[in-house]
Amino acid sequence: MRNIWAFAWGALVGILGGLIGLGGAEFRLPVLVSIFNYRTLQAIIINLIVSLITVTFSFIFRSGVIGLENVFANLTVIINILAGSLIGSYIGVNYATKINERTLNRIVVVFLFFLSFILIGHHLIFSFQSLQLPSFLKIAIGFLAGIVIGIFSSMLGVAGGELIIPTIILVFAIDIKLAGSLSLAISIPTIIMGLFKYRSQQRLQEVKSEQIFIVSMAFGSIIGALIGSIFLRYVTNSWLYVILGVILLLSAFKLAKHKPAA
Repeated sequence: MRNIWAFAWGALVGILGGLIGLGGAEFRLPVLVSIFNYRTLQAIIINLIVSLITVTFSFIFRSGVIGLENVFANLTVIINILAGSLIGSYIGVNYATKINERTLNRIVVVFLFFLSFILIGHHLIFSFQSLQLPSFLKIAIGFLAGIVIGIFSSMLGVAGGELIIPTIILVFAIDIKLAGSLSLAISIPTIIMGLFKYRSQQRLQEVKSEQIFIVSMAFGSIIGALIGSIFLRYVTNSWLYVILGVILLLSAFKLAKHKPAA
Protein backbone atom coordinates (compact mmCIF):
# COMPACT_ATOMS: atom_id res chain seq x y z
CA MET A 1 0.00 0.00 0.00
CA ARG A 2 2.86 2.36 0.81
CA ASN A 3 4.30 1.98 -2.69
CA ILE A 4 0.87 2.55 -4.23
CA TRP A 5 0.62 5.83 -2.35
CA ALA A 6 4.16 6.66 -3.52
CA PHE A 7 3.00 6.15 -7.12
CA ALA A 8 -0.10 8.29 -6.54
CA TRP A 9 1.80 11.17 -4.93
CA GLY A 10 4.46 10.92 -7.63
CA ALA A 11 1.79 11.21 -10.34
CA LEU A 12 0.09 14.16 -8.64
CA VAL A 13 3.33 16.06 -8.20
CA GLY A 14 4.40 15.12 -11.71
CA ILE A 15 1.26 16.74 -13.13
CA LEU A 16 1.89 19.93 -11.20
CA GLY A 17 5.51 19.97 -12.30
CA GLY A 18 4.83 19.09 -15.92
CA LEU A 19 2.46 22.01 -16.34
CA ILE A 20 4.98 24.72 -15.54
CA GLY A 21 8.36 23.13 -16.22
CA LEU A 22 9.36 22.03 -12.73
CA GLY A 23 10.59 18.80 -11.22
CA GLY A 24 7.91 19.17 -8.57
CA ALA A 25 10.40 18.60 -5.75
CA GLU A 26 9.07 21.52 -3.73
CA PHE A 27 5.74 19.72 -3.43
CA ARG A 28 7.22 16.27 -3.02
CA LEU A 29 9.56 17.17 -0.15
CA PRO A 30 6.84 17.86 2.47
CA VAL A 31 5.11 14.61 1.43
CA LEU A 32 8.28 12.58 1.95
CA VAL A 33 8.89 14.07 5.37
CA SER A 34 5.39 14.52 6.79
CA ILE A 35 3.46 11.63 5.22
CA PHE A 36 6.12 8.98 4.62
CA ASN A 37 8.15 9.98 7.71
CA TYR A 38 11.59 10.12 6.13
CA ARG A 39 14.32 12.03 7.90
CA THR A 40 14.98 15.35 6.18
CA LEU A 41 18.30 14.32 4.63
CA GLN A 42 16.82 11.01 3.43
CA ALA A 43 13.90 12.92 1.91
CA ILE A 44 16.28 15.30 0.16
CA ILE A 45 18.23 12.46 -1.47
CA ILE A 46 15.08 10.61 -2.55
CA ASN A 47 13.71 13.91 -3.82
CA LEU A 48 16.79 14.48 -5.96
CA ILE A 49 16.55 11.00 -7.50
CA VAL A 50 12.85 11.30 -8.32
CA SER A 51 13.33 14.91 -9.45
CA LEU A 52 15.99 13.86 -11.95
CA ILE A 53 13.61 11.36 -13.53
CA THR A 54 10.67 13.79 -13.47
CA VAL A 55 12.66 16.68 -14.92
CA THR A 56 14.14 14.53 -17.69
CA PHE A 57 10.80 13.17 -18.84
CA SER A 58 9.06 16.54 -18.42
CA PHE A 59 11.66 18.04 -20.76
CA ILE A 60 11.08 15.28 -23.31
CA PHE A 61 7.28 15.54 -23.13
CA ARG A 62 7.23 19.35 -23.23
CA SER A 63 9.49 19.41 -26.29
CA GLY A 64 6.51 18.45 -28.43
CA VAL A 65 4.74 21.61 -27.27
CA ILE A 66 7.57 24.11 -26.92
CA GLY A 67 9.87 22.78 -29.65
CA LEU A 68 13.49 21.72 -29.23
CA GLU A 69 14.59 24.30 -31.78
CA ASN A 70 13.39 27.07 -29.44
CA VAL A 71 15.33 25.54 -26.56
CA PHE A 72 18.55 25.23 -28.55
CA ALA A 73 18.13 28.80 -29.80
CA ASN A 74 18.64 29.88 -26.18
CA LEU A 75 21.57 27.60 -25.45
CA THR A 76 23.70 30.52 -24.22
CA VAL A 77 21.15 31.26 -21.49
CA ILE A 78 21.21 27.62 -20.40
CA ILE A 79 25.01 27.51 -20.29
CA ASN A 80 25.18 30.84 -18.45
CA ILE A 81 22.95 29.83 -15.53
CA LEU A 82 24.13 26.21 -15.58
CA ALA A 83 27.76 27.22 -15.08
CA GLY A 84 26.83 28.81 -11.76
CA SER A 85 24.33 26.15 -10.70
CA LEU A 86 26.85 23.31 -11.03
CA ILE A 87 29.24 25.14 -8.73
CA GLY A 88 26.43 25.93 -6.28
CA SER A 89 25.18 22.34 -6.36
CA TYR A 90 28.63 21.05 -5.43
CA ILE A 91 28.89 23.54 -2.55
CA GLY A 92 25.38 22.88 -1.24
CA VAL A 93 25.91 19.19 -0.51
CA ASN A 94 28.69 20.03 1.95
CA TYR A 95 26.26 22.13 4.00
CA ALA A 96 23.43 19.60 3.82
CA THR A 97 25.54 16.72 5.12
CA LYS A 98 27.13 18.67 7.98
CA ILE A 99 24.40 20.74 9.61
CA ASN A 100 21.98 19.63 12.29
CA GLU A 101 18.81 17.85 11.11
CA ARG A 102 16.56 20.38 12.90
CA THR A 103 18.44 23.27 11.31
CA LEU A 104 18.11 21.72 7.87
CA ASN A 105 14.39 21.24 8.46
CA ARG A 106 14.01 24.94 9.34
CA ILE A 107 15.86 25.93 6.17
CA VAL A 108 13.50 23.75 4.14
CA VAL A 109 10.45 25.39 5.76
CA VAL A 110 11.76 28.92 5.14
CA PHE A 111 12.58 28.04 1.54
CA LEU A 112 9.09 26.63 0.97
CA PHE A 113 7.47 29.75 2.39
CA PHE A 114 9.67 31.88 0.16
CA LEU A 115 8.73 29.90 -2.94
CA SER A 116 5.04 30.02 -2.05
CA PHE A 117 5.10 33.81 -2.00
CA ILE A 118 6.93 33.85 -5.35
CA LEU A 119 4.25 31.63 -6.86
CA ILE A 120 1.28 33.45 -5.34
CA GLY A 121 2.64 36.85 -6.33
CA HIS A 122 4.04 35.81 -9.68
CA HIS A 123 1.54 37.91 -11.64
CA LEU A 124 2.87 40.99 -9.84
CA ILE A 125 6.50 40.01 -10.31
CA PHE A 126 6.19 39.02 -13.95
CA SER A 127 4.05 42.00 -14.86
CA PHE A 128 7.18 44.14 -14.76
CA GLN A 129 9.10 44.44 -17.98
CA SER A 130 12.32 42.47 -18.22
CA LEU A 131 15.36 44.34 -16.99
CA GLN A 132 17.15 46.31 -19.68
CA LEU A 133 20.72 45.35 -18.87
CA PRO A 134 23.95 45.24 -20.86
CA SER A 135 25.01 41.77 -21.97
CA PHE A 136 27.94 41.43 -19.56
CA LEU A 137 25.67 42.29 -16.60
CA LYS A 138 23.08 39.73 -17.71
CA ILE A 139 25.80 37.10 -17.83
CA ALA A 140 27.04 38.06 -14.36
CA ILE A 141 23.55 38.01 -12.83
CA GLY A 142 22.74 34.70 -14.53
CA PHE A 143 25.95 33.13 -13.21
CA LEU A 144 25.44 34.38 -9.63
CA ALA A 145 21.78 33.33 -9.68
CA GLY A 146 22.91 29.91 -10.88
CA ILE A 147 25.21 29.52 -7.88
CA VAL A 148 22.38 30.31 -5.46
CA ILE A 149 20.01 27.98 -7.30
CA GLY A 150 22.57 25.17 -7.28
CA ILE A 151 23.15 25.51 -3.53
CA PHE A 152 19.44 25.27 -2.77
CA SER A 153 19.04 22.41 -5.25
CA SER A 154 21.55 20.10 -3.59
CA MET A 155 20.76 21.19 -0.03
CA LEU A 156 17.01 20.78 -0.29
CA GLY A 157 16.64 18.17 -3.01
CA VAL A 158 14.86 20.49 -5.43
CA ALA A 159 15.46 21.35 -9.06
CA GLY A 160 15.19 25.08 -8.34
CA GLY A 161 12.76 25.84 -11.15
CA GLU A 162 10.88 28.49 -9.18
CA LEU A 163 14.11 30.46 -9.00
CA ILE A 164 15.39 29.61 -12.48
CA ILE A 165 12.19 30.60 -14.30
CA PRO A 166 11.90 34.13 -12.82
CA THR A 167 15.61 34.68 -13.49
CA ILE A 168 15.22 33.70 -17.14
CA ILE A 169 12.11 35.84 -17.60
CA LEU A 170 13.31 38.99 -15.86
CA VAL A 171 16.95 38.98 -16.92
CA PHE A 172 16.79 37.44 -20.40
CA ALA A 173 13.26 38.53 -21.47
CA ILE A 174 12.02 35.05 -22.40
CA ASP A 175 8.40 33.82 -22.49
CA ILE A 176 7.29 31.95 -19.36
CA LYS A 177 6.48 28.66 -21.11
CA LEU A 178 9.80 28.58 -22.96
CA ALA A 179 11.49 29.59 -19.70
CA GLY A 180 9.98 26.47 -18.13
CA SER A 181 11.67 24.21 -20.69
CA LEU A 182 14.97 26.07 -20.35
CA SER A 183 14.66 25.60 -16.60
CA LEU A 184 14.30 21.84 -17.06
CA ALA A 185 17.40 21.76 -19.28
CA ILE A 186 19.36 23.57 -16.56
CA SER A 187 17.96 21.41 -13.77
CA ILE A 188 19.01 18.05 -15.23
CA PRO A 189 22.80 18.49 -14.91
CA THR A 190 22.38 20.47 -11.67
CA ILE A 191 20.56 17.55 -10.02
CA ILE A 192 23.11 15.08 -11.41
CA MET A 193 25.90 17.11 -9.81
CA GLY A 194 24.10 17.05 -6.46
CA LEU A 195 23.58 13.29 -6.63
CA PHE A 196 27.19 12.74 -7.66
CA LYS A 197 28.39 14.67 -4.62
CA TYR A 198 26.09 12.72 -2.29
CA ARG A 199 27.39 9.52 -3.86
CA SER A 200 31.01 10.57 -3.34
CA GLN A 201 30.19 11.03 0.35
CA GLN A 202 28.46 7.62 0.38
CA ARG A 203 25.19 9.23 1.47
CA LEU A 204 23.16 7.31 -1.13
CA GLN A 205 23.51 4.28 1.13
CA GLU A 206 20.96 5.92 3.43
CA VAL A 207 18.18 5.29 0.88
CA LYS A 208 19.44 1.99 -0.57
CA SER A 209 16.67 0.04 1.17
CA GLU A 210 14.02 2.32 -0.39
CA GLN A 211 14.54 1.28 -4.01
CA ILE A 212 11.01 -0.05 -4.58
CA PHE A 213 9.52 3.08 -3.03
CA ILE A 214 11.69 5.32 -5.22
CA VAL A 215 10.84 3.37 -8.40
CA SER A 216 7.10 3.56 -7.57
CA MET A 217 7.20 7.32 -7.00
CA ALA A 218 9.40 7.89 -10.05
CA PHE A 219 7.09 5.90 -12.32
CA GLY A 220 4.10 7.86 -11.03
CA SER A 221 6.03 11.08 -11.69
CA ILE A 222 6.66 10.07 -15.31
CA ILE A 223 2.95 9.43 -15.89
CA GLY A 224 2.08 12.70 -14.17
CA ALA A 225 4.65 14.66 -16.18
CA LEU A 226 3.11 13.30 -19.40
CA ILE A 227 -0.38 14.36 -18.32
CA GLY A 228 0.85 17.79 -17.23
CA SER A 229 2.64 18.33 -20.54
CA ILE A 230 -0.56 17.52 -22.43
CA PHE A 231 -2.48 20.06 -20.32
CA LEU A 232 0.23 22.64 -21.08
CA ARG A 233 -1.47 23.42 -24.39
CA TYR A 234 -4.72 24.38 -22.70
CA VAL A 235 -3.94 25.76 -19.24
CA THR A 236 -2.88 29.35 -18.69
CA ASN A 237 -0.18 30.00 -16.12
CA SER A 238 -1.62 33.06 -14.37
CA TRP A 239 -4.14 31.28 -12.16
CA LEU A 240 -2.14 28.05 -12.04
CA TYR A 241 0.79 29.68 -10.24
CA VAL A 242 -1.52 31.07 -7.58
CA ILE A 243 -3.05 27.63 -6.93
CA LEU A 244 0.38 26.01 -6.75
CA GLY A 245 1.55 28.74 -4.42
CA VAL A 246 -1.32 28.04 -2.03
CA ILE A 247 -0.55 24.30 -2.12
CA LEU A 248 3.10 25.04 -1.41
CA LEU A 249 2.18 27.35 1.46
CA LEU A 250 0.04 24.63 3.04
CA SER A 251 2.88 22.15 2.56
CA ALA A 252 5.27 24.51 4.32
CA PHE A 253 2.89 24.78 7.30
CA LYS A 254 2.63 21.00 7.42
CA LEU A 255 6.38 20.54 7.32
CA ALA A 256 6.85 23.20 10.00
CA LYS A 257 4.82 21.04 12.40
CA HIS A 258 7.08 18.04 11.78
CA LYS A 259 9.64 17.49 14.56
CA PRO A 260 12.81 15.87 13.26
CA ALA A 261 15.42 14.33 15.52
CA ALA A 262 17.90 16.75 17.04
